[in-house]
Amino acid sequence: MDNQELEQLKYPIGKLKISSPIEMDQINEWIIEIESFPAALENLTSDLSPSQVNQTYRPDGWTVKQVVHHCADSHMNALSRFKLSLTEDTPTIKPYMEGLWAELLDSKDDDISYSLKLIEGIHYRWVHLLSSMKEADFQRSFQHPEYGKNYGLDFTTGLYAWHGNHHLGHIKLALKG
Repeated sequence: MDNQELEQLKYPIGKLKISSPIEMDQINEWIIEIESFPAALENLTSDLSPSQVNQTYRPDGWTVKQVVHHCADSHMNALSRFKLSLTEDTPTIKPYMEGLWAELLDSKDDDISYSLKLIEGIHYRWVHLLSSMKEADFQRSFQHPEYGKNYGLDFTTGLYAWHGNHHLGHIKLALKG
């Protein structure tokens, strides 16, 4: 497999591209994508066999179940980052080692139903929060110590809309075999 093929498997919808300035119309579109993610994920994964949840989307990639469990972990952290940013002045968030989390026993459980329920609940709360935010709230930010920079909630909304679609793309690739 050449580098271009591997890159297409890693980024089935392309790499994240967000241009500035970010307008509220764009943020509202991203909120709709975040809101629709749980149903899209459920539709894609609801009746998978044990062999299907153990399929990978690329060589040395995560299995479908690891992707689903990762989305629960990641979006749980995202909701916390939004809440911290809305209640503190540029908080420093706690990064997590997503690759190591994906190797923990709970991320290798064939039963993805609990992560799907968790994602549904997180997204319900998250979209409720996002929908209540004013334009100025999206200018609030958090400090990411791993990257040494601040991330605005406007950018972060786009990042997580992309993140959901990115992993839906991975699951579709895995299920194609």
